[in-house]
Order: sequence, then C-alpha cells, then structure tokens
Amino acid sequence: MNYKMLFCTAVLLAGLPAICLASRDSIAFVDSVRGEATIESAGRSIPAVANMKMFTGDLVRTGSKGSVGLIFDDDSVVAIGPESELQVEEFLFHPAEDELSFVARMFKGTFSFITGQIAKLAPEKVRLETPEATLGVRGTKFAVEIK
Repeated sequence: MNYKMLFCTAVLLAGLPAICLASRDSIAFVDSVRGEATIESAGRSIPAVANMKMFTGDLVRTGSKGSVGLIFDDDSVVAIGPESELQVEEFLFHPAEDELSFVARMFKGTFSFITGQIAKLAPEKVRLETPEATLGVRGTKFAVEIK
C-alpha cells in the first residue's frame, strides 16, 4: 500500500492541500524574473519569484514585458520571453535508474534552450511540442518563436 498517497488523500479531504504539495519532487527552480510572470501549479496561479521551485505540470506565463529564466535539475536552461506560455508535461531525471524524460509544451511566445544532461544521456527522450510541430532535441542551444 502506498502510505504517502493515502496520507495525501486524507490531508486533501481534510482541506490541507499545502502539505501534499510540499511532498512533490521539484524539477527546476526560477533563476530570474523580470516584469509580470506567473506559475500555475496545482490549480493555483502564483507570481513567479527567484528561487521558486517548479513541478511537473506547472505552466509558466509571462506578461507583455515579462521574462523568466529556469534551471532544471539536469542543468537544462530555459529562458522565456514576453507574452509566452510554457508547460512542463514530463520531467524525469534519475540516471541511475535509466529514468530520463523532458517533455515541454510551448503554447506561444519566445523561448531559448540550452539542453542539459538528459539530452546528452538520452537525446531521444527530449521533446518540445508547439502548436505546429514537435521538436526532437539532440543536445544543443536553440531558440523558438511561436506567434
């Protein structure tokens, strides 16, 4: 029986969701923020601030003059420009168990990427999805603009 899941279910039913959110494993942190930027996490929209942790499923949104820099656990670096939206669909970085995956969905805006360890160890496991195409990354630096 998964006692952690049982505990979180009991806590959620008791109306204390913050305790369960704290038990999730973070995948990245906000390195820098300029202007308006938010992170939607577990159904809540929170202003992005430096050193804030990010989790799988989080959606990053920037305003007309906003930008956010993210550093992931595998050392990938993502810079998000103004009026942009990016959601991390899946992130696994457990090299010893051969669990590697980085899947992000870019909805609109500008993004630059410097790939990290996942792209070096298993490049086929890094995928960036846009409204028009899916990018397979093979370990590199690149920029994307979605209008």
